[in-house]
Amino acid sequence: MTVSRPTLRMKLRRAWASLPLFLVRAFAPAMRNLQYAKRRMQPFAVVACVGFPLYYYVWKDLFPQPYENLTLRLIGAVLFLPVIVYDHWPLAAKKLLAWYWYGITLYALPFFFTFMLLKNSGNEVWVESALIAAFVMVLLHDWLMLVLQFVVGIGLAVLAYCLTTDPIVIGANYLTHLAIFSFAVAIGAVANYDQERIQIEQERAMLATAGSVAHELRTPLVAIRVGAAGVMRYLPALLQTYVLAQRHRLPVPRIRGAHLHSLQGVVGRIEQEALYSNAIIDMLLATARFAGGNMQNATSCSITQCVETALARFPFREGDRQRVHCNLRPDFSFRGSEILTVHVLFNLLKNAFRHMGNIETAYISIRLETGSRINRLIFSDTGTGISPEILPHIFTRFYTSATTTDDVSLGAGIGLAFCHDVMQAIGGAITCSSVKGEYTEFVLTFPAP
Repeated sequence: MTVSRPTLRMKLRRAWASLPLFLVRAFAPAMRNLQYAKRRMQPFAVVACVGFPLYYYVWKDLFPQPYENLTLRLIGAVLFLPVIVYDHWPLAAKKLLAWYWYGITLYALPFFFTFMLLKNSGNEVWVESALIAAFVMVLLHDWLMLVLQFVVGIGLAVLAYCLTTDPIVIGANYLTHLAIFSFAVAIGAVANYDQERIQIEQERAMLATAGSVAHELRTPLVAIRVGAAGVMRYLPALLQTYVLAQRHRLPVPRIRGAHLHSLQGVVGRIEQEALYSNAIIDMLLATARFAGGNMQNATSCSITQCVETALARFPFREGDRQRVHCNLRPDFSFRGSEILTVHVLFNLLKNAFRHMGNIETAYISIRLETGSRINRLIFSDTGTGISPEILPHIFTRFYTSATTTDDVSLGAGIGLAFCHDVMQAIGGAITCSSVKGEYTEFVLTFPAP
């Protein structure tokens, strides 16, 4: 059966339209893997910037090899220089970090080492060097990116060799080396795939556990609130009856004045704690369920409205609301999700109050800054701060510290990772600076609409 031309054209259009979504899903593991590789990028870049020119001297003068190329090595060193100063990149450029990183590692590992192996006629030094490069690729990349870089990098290296070499000599020994390298990469891909599966199952187990815990906790919380409502209805009358009985010297057990005073507010505190627990459950579920990626159904949101909603819904304990100081002018808009942004603020508020503890003079400050290209929300607290050794890892999912004094050690290591994922999904960023014992400051950067 033949397909009519309009139908075929329509299918091609649909396939083309769905291509970006397919690429996003295909490379999602690579993007997620990059989150865990970021802390290794700058040290790796420093090694590359030093190693590329250094080994030109090693293989040119100390242990001469048949072929060396200073230009290729300098290109490699220059490509890694921007990674060293990544913290100073503009916001728009930081969005391209993943593609830039995979591009320069494609050049530095499979392409460069394969090209040099071919140029040096497959001698022992470059066979060993190429094996080390394959090992580094296994450590750096997920299985999909590992296979792609291996195939594309070797293909480009062979092409470059053929274009720059006369006569072209690719003997049977190269095929032997290729078989060894392919086996090493295949084993690495399988190992990385299993690691990725373990991580996905860990996230699924966490979500299932969170749902189960939420269900088990909400049922007694509802009973507590219903009971508190009943007590709230009749307790004032009972307390008044006790006071009257005492006045008329009736034989009733004596209740101390302090205890009697505390009973008058206990029901309100019970209900407040139940509301707080329910809000924390909702926040944890939203945190666990958000998988990152691109923001679906993004709408225009007012940052002032998001902050006001978060402050109105957050279950402050007694006296805590007065410790939050806000300057929400000038307002700005962004493309994203109001509910997810509210939960980001919930996480920051929860962590801030945990850091502030019983420090009576500590407070939270929320203020806005606007610009022509980016806008910022600056959230700071004057609590206990975060230790310098903990600070670089606070946005890493499932990271927890070994101590019990830092906020990341008291949770599952998902709250700030959730904040990072949400801000990244709307095209923004979140950064943190802190001085132990003085303050913690989060800067949420939003792209101008």
